[in-house]
Amino acid sequence: MSKRQASEALDEGPESPASKKSRFDDYNKSATPTSLGELESENDEQKQKLRENGTGASTEDVSDREEPDEFEEEAEEKAPIRQSAPTAGYDDLYLDTIDRNVLDFDFEKLCSVTLSNINVYACLVCGKYYQGRGPNTHAYFHALDEDHHVFINLSTQKVYVLPEGYEVKSKSLDDIKYVSDPRYTRQEVAEFDRKPRTSYTLQGKEYTPGFVGMNNIKENDYLNVIVQALSHVSPLRNFFLLEDFSNAPELVKRTSILFRKIWNPRAFKAHVSPHELLQEVSLCSNKRFTLTAQSDPVDFLSWYLNNLHLGLGGSKTKPQSSVVQRIFQGKLKVESQAITARADHLDRLRFEEATEIKVDIARFLLLTLDLPPAPLFQDEQERNIIPQVPLTTLLAKYNGVTAQELNAQRKRYRLMHPLPPFLLLHIKRFTKNRFIAERNPTIVVFDPRSGLDISPYVEPDPSQHPPDEPIIYDLVANVVHEAVRAKEDVADSAVGEQRKAWKVQLRDKATGEWVVAQDLFVEKAQAELLYLGESYLQVWERRKTPQKGKGKVLGKS
Repeated sequence: MSKRQASEALDEGPESPASKKSRFDDYNKSATPTSLGELESENDEQKQKLRENGTGASTEDVSDREEPDEFEEEAEEKAPIRQSAPTAGYDDLYLDTIDRNVLDFDFEKLCSVTLSNINVYACLVCGKYYQGRGPNTHAYFHALDEDHHVFINLSTQKVYVLPEGYEVKSKSLDDIKYVSDPRYTRQEVAEFDRKPRTSYTLQGKEYTPGFVGMNNIKENDYLNVIVQALSHVSPLRNFFLLEDFSNAPELVKRTSILFRKIWNPRAFKAHVSPHELLQEVSLCSNKRFTLTAQSDPVDFLSWYLNNLHLGLGGSKTKPQSSVVQRIFQGKLKVESQAITARADHLDRLRFEEATEIKVDIARFLLLTLDLPPAPLFQDEQERNIIPQVPLTTLLAKYNGVTAQELNAQRKRYRLMHPLPPFLLLHIKRFTKNRFIAERNPTIVVFDPRSGLDISPYVEPDPSQHPPDEPIIYDLVANVVHEAVRAKEDVADSAVGEQRKAWKVQLRDKATGEWVVAQDLFVEKAQAELLYLGESYLQVWERRKTPQKGKGKVLGKS
C-alpha cells in the first residue's frame, strides 16, 4: 500500500487559485492604466498570464484604457504658454484690430456672461465685457473663439494681449485709457470756467466739454437733469473731478466717474450714459428710483444729496460736515403762532391771535416756492390764459412778514446769515390729493442776465453783511418741465394722456451763453427767453463781487 502524497493534496486545494485571483484583483484595482499599458508593451506573455488568471481584460480592453492617457499626454504637451512680454519685433501685434467706434465705457462693469463685477476686462475689438484673462476664463475663450486679442482691465487701465497674456505698453493706447477713466489736474479744472473750449469726437463732431447729451435709456430724464445741473456747481464739480474716491462708497465713486466723463475734452462721442450710476441708485434706493419709471427730480435730488452727504463721511446731526452741506445748506428762522378760537356771548366763534410766538432755527438744502392757484375760468376772449408771476413774488414767503396758515398754526419764514454759496429753489407745480394729481402751468418770470437780490429776504446781521448792500445770486441751471402728449385718439378728437418730460438750461461761464440739454439733444438758447418754460428747479450761485451800476437788479427797485 502506497503512501498518499501530502504535497499534492496541499497544492490542489480549492482555495489556492482563488487566493491568487484575489491578490491580482487588488493589484488591478490599484494599478493605473499607464502601468497596464507598460506591462502590455513590454511583455506579451504576461498579458496571456493575466487572462489565464481570470482578470477578464482582453487586448481591446487594454487599448481602450490607454486612450485617456494619450489625450492627457497631448493636453500636457499643448498647455498654453504665457508670455510676460511680447516677442521681439512684435510690440504692436494686434493693435491694428482695435475699433474705437464701438468702445463704450459708460455701462456698468459686469461680465457679459457671469454678470460678475470682479476682475472685468473690456475687449477693444468688439467692446464687450468679460471676466478674467487667465486660462479657462471667459476673456481667454473669447480671444480664441472670436480671434479678438486686445483687452483692457477696467480697474487698473492696463492693456493685455490674449491668449499670450502679456501687457502692452504703447503710447497709442493712451487715448483709450483716458476715455475709460479721465483724470484732470488742478490747472485744467480751474480753466473750465475761464477759457472757452471746443473739442471733436472721432467722427469730427464738435462739442463743448461739460455740455454734452445724456442718454435717456427709458424714463430716466429726471436723473439726467439733476446730474447735469449738479455737474455745473463749480465747488462740487471740482471736488468730484480732483479727489481720489478709490475707497469711497460705490455711489460716490460712480458720481465722480460720471462727472469726469461729462467734462472729458477727449471723448470719442458727444454724449455720455448714466447707466452705471443708475444701477447703483436703483440698488441703494430699493428701486425707488429706476430707469424704467419716471420720478420727480426734486424727490431724487433730496435723496441724492443726502446719500452723497453720508457717503462722503457727513454726520446726520452735525451741520456743515461734508462738502454737500457746505455748498447748499443754509439756516432759516421759523416763527410759529397758534391760531385759537373762543365763543362770545352770542355763541359765535371769534378767532384771535395767540400772544406767544415760538421761534425755531431750521436748516435747509433747498427752498420751496408756492405758486398762486391757477385761474379756473377763461379770459374775455374765451381762451385759457397762462398766468405769470415774478420770482420775487414767490420769494416773499421768506421776508419774515408774509404768514402762512398750516395745521392751525400761522408761520413766518426768513433766511439767516451766513447764506450758502448756492441756493436751490423748488417751484412747487404739482399737487396730489386722494383723487387726482394736478399741475400748475403758471410761468415764473425772472431775468438771468441781471441776477437776483436776496437781501430783502435775509435777517439783517451787520457782523455778517452790511445792511445796505445787496446780496446777488446768478442763475447757473434751470430745470424745466414739459407736458408731452403720450397718445391721442384722432377719431374722437380726445386729448391724450400726458406724461412728464424734463430738460435743463445751463449757463456756460466761459462764454456767458446758455445751452439747453434734453437727453441727447444740446443746443444754444437765448437768455431772455428762458423764463417761458415751466421752471421747476433752479440753482443760483452767490456772486462774490457784486457788479454795481450795471442795469437793474431783479428784486430791487
